[in-house]
Amino acid sequence: MSNTSNNYSSKHLKWKLLRKHISPAQLVGFSLASLIGLTIVILAVQFHQDVRPIFNDEESFIKKDYLIITRSVSTAGTLLGGSNEFSQAAIDDIEAQPWCRKVGKFSSNDYSLYATISVGGAGGGAMGTMLFFESIPSEFIDVADSDWKFDPEKPEIPVIMSRDYLSLYNFGFAASQGLPQISEGIVSKVPLDFTLRGNGHNDTMKGRIVGFSNRLNTIVVPQEFMKWSNERYGSGIDRNPSRLILEVNSPGDVKMQRYFDDHGYQVAGEKMQQGKAQYFLNLIVSIVIVVGIIISVLAFFVLMLSIYLLLQKNTKKLQDLLLLGYSPAQVSQPYINMVLAINAAVLVLAVIIMLLARAYYLPMLQAMGTSGGTIIIALIVAVVIMTLISVGNIIAIKRKIKALWIQQS
Repeated sequence: MSNTSNNYSSKHLKWKLLRKHISPAQLVGFSLASLIGLTIVILAVQFHQDVRPIFNDEESFIKKDYLIITRSVSTAGTLLGGSNEFSQAAIDDIEAQPWCRKVGKFSSNDYSLYATISVGGAGGGAMGTMLFFESIPSEFIDVADSDWKFDPEKPEIPVIMSRDYLSLYNFGFAASQGLPQISEGIVSKVPLDFTLRGNGHNDTMKGRIVGFSNRLNTIVVPQEFMKWSNERYGSGIDRNPSRLILEVNSPGDVKMQRYFDDHGYQVAGEKMQQGKAQYFLNLIVSIVIVVGIIISVLAFFVLMLSIYLLLQKNTKKLQDLLLLGYSPAQVSQPYINMVLAINAAVLVLAVIIMLLARAYYLPMLQAMGTSGGTIIIALIVAVVIMTLISVGNIIAIKRKIKALWIQQS
């Protein structure tokens, strides 16, 4: 009990001796600067996490972005019989760009194709239309199905259709004609017959819709079927594609847009516009984070300057304590405790302010159809930044006290 009391008394006397020249104004200035810098950083990180789902269709930590591109169709090119196909050299050049991860080629049927849908089962009527098929590598398809394969020995054609086509029927054609709307599950059970003609062959094959795609605005079949059917009913010659699907780093990359403009490529849909919005969001958030980090670094140096001035004013007292047998670690501990207390308070206040600001803007984002993102990343960033600042403070304090100890020795 006596040792504990003596230790407490010794620590109290040390702190009472060393705190004499502490400037509350300097500490408050550091705390405010550090609080502002940290709050800016974690609020920007959290806002980015909350807004990102608005731009992202696929929920994943590292999201893959896809673009479908074609060559621009001009009046002069049409009249002069120009080609809108991509040569292998053009494909290689696109794949070599830093913003491009992968390139997939669209292949299409070069034979006559007629689709028939049975209505009302046996004895019912049927609706039919001329149709087309396209295929791309399976890695670019956003529908997972175990039946996504084709076996010539068991000729059933699996088909993936754009979800927009079903919406067009339900909310356009069906609504105007007084027909019932149908779900994806019902459509998947509708019997399909495909009549393939060409190269002296005329066959009818069964088909089945195995899924609906948000990414592909077309009718897709497996590449194995496309290769087999083109060889049997078509010329069998591999033609250059007129459309490409690209997996890219960021669909709003300015360099990518400039490349497309220079080469006369067009991007299907609104993906490029969404990508631009996301690109500028990322750019603005990055700028805000950098500003916050700069403020935090400046606050760190303000604190270090304050501590160095304080140590300088207390040089004589510190030397006396070292002469009395206190170790450098014991002498530096009061300053370390002070820094840790200030940094902990700044961390807690910054997180509270971030949560209050998030509670203010989150209802606006929810009105746009998103519930926001996780707060874990922002909390990790806050803890990492304040840990780094605290470690830097502690190292600087210990080095200064050790330097005085060496001089005293």
